[in-house]
Amino acid sequence: MAPLIALVVGTTLARLVGVAGVDALDGWHPALRVGLALMFVVTGMAHFVGRRRADLIAMVPPRLPRPGLLVTLTGVLELVGAIGLLVPATARPTAAGLGLLMLAMFPANVSAARRGLTLAGRPVTPLGTRTALQIVFVATATAISFGP
Repeated sequence: MAPLIALVVGTTLARLVGVAGVDALDGWHPALRVGLALMFVVTGMAHFVGRRRADLIAMVPPRLPRPGLLVTLTGVLELVGAIGLLVPATARPTAAGLGLLMLAMFPANVSAARRGLTLAGRPVTPLGTRTALQIVFVATATAISFGP
């Protein structure tokens, strides 16, 4: 749930700052960019921190090679993507790329749920809930890619 909270809180706070007079955040489109960037900072950092990293490596479907490298690569892409979302000139293509990245990583979530894995000592998000969250995240990236 931390990614959803980061997305919602980041978007809301950015929008409020825009309403308060910061022109760069005056509108839902830039606020969504900030919220999605914050979400990717939260998720990207997990790829490098202690037990969460080990749990993410375990989530990689067994048929894929070098799970540690895959987790590192996706973490780097998420963090670089977070920066790209904050730069107006790169936000749209970055959001599209992150949307594709989320779709590419979704099978790891499916695999983890089916195998009954844990993340930070708790069971991974059930598949139905995870699918709904994934739709929200990809829809947000799509809105940034094709929005005003």
